[in-house]
Amino acid sequence: MKLSSEDLYFFNQGRLHDAYRIFGAHLEKNKKGQITGTRFTVFAPHAKEVNVVGEFNDFQGWVHNLTKIDEAGIWSLFVDSAKEWAVYKYEIKTHDGRTLYKSDPYAFFSAERPDTVSKVYDLAGYDWRDSDYMTRRDQENPYESQMSIYELHFGTWMRKPTGEVHRYNEMVEHLIPYLLEHGFTHVEFMPLVEHPFDQSWGYQGTGYYSATSRFGVPKDLMYLIDQLHQANIKVIIDWVPGHICRDAHGLYMFDGEPLYEYSEEWKRENVVWGTANLDLGRGEVQSFLISNALFWMKYFHVDGFRIDAVSNILYFLGDPSNGVNDGAVDFLHKLSTAVFAEFNQALLIAEDSTAHPKVTHPIEFGGVGFNYKWNMGWMNDTLEYFERDPIYRKYHHQDITFGLSYAFTENYVLPLSHDEVVHGKHSLVNKMPGDYWQKFANFRLLMGLFFTHPGKTLIFMGGEFAQMHEWKDHTELDWDLLKYPMHDSARRFVHDMNFVVKHHKPLYELDHHPEGFQWVDQHNSEFSVFSFLRYAKDRETFVLVILNMTPIVHHQFRIGVPKKGTYHEVINSDAAVYGGSDLYNGQDMHSEDVPMHGFKQSIEVVLSPLAITIIECGD
Repeated sequence: MKLSSEDLYFFNQGRLHDAYRIFGAHLEKNKKGQITGTRFTVFAPHAKEVNVVGEFNDFQGWVHNLTKIDEAGIWSLFVDSAKEWAVYKYEIKTHDGRTLYKSDPYAFFSAERPDTVSKVYDLAGYDWRDSDYMTRRDQENPYESQMSIYELHFGTWMRKPTGEVHRYNEMVEHLIPYLLEHGFTHVEFMPLVEHPFDQSWGYQGTGYYSATSRFGVPKDLMYLIDQLHQANIKVIIDWVPGHICRDAHGLYMFDGEPLYEYSEEWKRENVVWGTANLDLGRGEVQSFLISNALFWMKYFHVDGFRIDAVSNILYFLGDPSNGVNDGAVDFLHKLSTAVFAEFNQALLIAEDSTAHPKVTHPIEFGGVGFNYKWNMGWMNDTLEYFERDPIYRKYHHQDITFGLSYAFTENYVLPLSHDEVVHGKHSLVNKMPGDYWQKFANFRLLMGLFFTHPGKTLIFMGGEFAQMHEWKDHTELDWDLLKYPMHDSARRFVHDMNFVVKHHKPLYELDHHPEGFQWVDQHNSEFSVFSFLRYAKDRETFVLVILNMTPIVHHQFRIGVPKKGTYHEVINSDAAVYGGSDLYNGQDMHSEDVPMHGFKQSIEVVLSPLAITIIECGD
């Protein structure tokens, strides 16, 4: 594909949204459809000379010299002996006499580690079967739908009996039934781009356009996503536009000088993470990244992105005292505009720990342009509260109530993510105080709050069955724990809560609107009891949620209700089937003309120990 003057202009301006069409390794075919060779095109403005080396020339750089086709530093060459699956690298000679060997930034595929070469690959030809799903997706309103996200690290979720990882296409028979059985509506894959280190999350990528070869070829990943869509499961991928690894074959100092990263050392070097920050204000970098996001949407049909480390994007080095990074904000605006132009119901989720305003507001209203944001404040306050011995919780009542003071300022996802179960932080269940029984009771209580609090939900794999260990980088989840009743009961409670949400519109329709939430009593710190109402859009349908954060049982506990009628319990985490003491409200509760909590009517309930109960009106 030739580079036009218009392409070059838009590339430099950060507005070329299909840069992958020009750059990288592209197979060319004759009129009969026969492959005639590969055209290699790369951006390397600081290079003195660029060659392509591969098995087609015995890795001899002098054989195939790329031609500099414009003064902007774009080099290109057609090689008739390079066919599909050919491995290659760019040999870049610098003006100071160095020779660098770099993987292709736009490569569609890469050799399996520890090799670092790129591979020529034809992305065309996959026969997608998810058209019905795509039509439904375009008509859905994600804000008023259930969103229960299962965050998954592909290499350590489930492995073969031999200990080997599953391939993308092999995962279909294991993952999809599991997600459907447990009521998850979305799966979020931690980074699937090519990256050098197995024992990592994958956030330090080297091949943004290359689905990692650890788990198969790109069309195998297409097949997995296609099958997920046919099962009506949406796919989110973790995407890292802020920083890159410093491995020699990657983007870092690509042509011998800063190219994708900042030239100023203090902005570039992210010492804490051992990475380099990308210069998101540079037009060519914007074109590279925005094209990449649209590439994953076009070729892999992904439904959205969770954007990593947004604080590090909004502020230099993630520190507000360094000031707002205006170039990076410009990038986010362009990204949002491009993504939502392609698919107006896409998910663009910020992992952001800052107080930067209007992160999930549209650009035209002064926002950053995301449509969702992880609620890191809720996560920190809630886990800190649950880690306390129940006897002290009454002194920290505000850890639960404070989140509702800002819950509707952004469109939030409540994250119980991978970040909370590593580096000595303990697993979710092992964060809980008390003996074995109390740990699991507290875990179920946490899950109950998680699913009933305003906001969409995300849980990291293994959390759903209360895995005892933190995440392990070398093996699969501890599936054997499901043989133990308490773990299987914990799994069943999470399963049932997902379906309670699915069948109760008040628990998802108005997640982002204050009219969907009302405190019944947020002041009962003495007993550490919280109670609130969740409303559906019709404002007539509601559920009452009561959480008893201590092991003290309260019989005949009176609580106000907004409507006269007969009430019944939908679910109680203390039921025996969930591993509880089986103290629950088994019979209908009839409201009485006894004013309470500002309501004319009230009911009497049993508050089980360390338990949540959800109650609805049957009249």
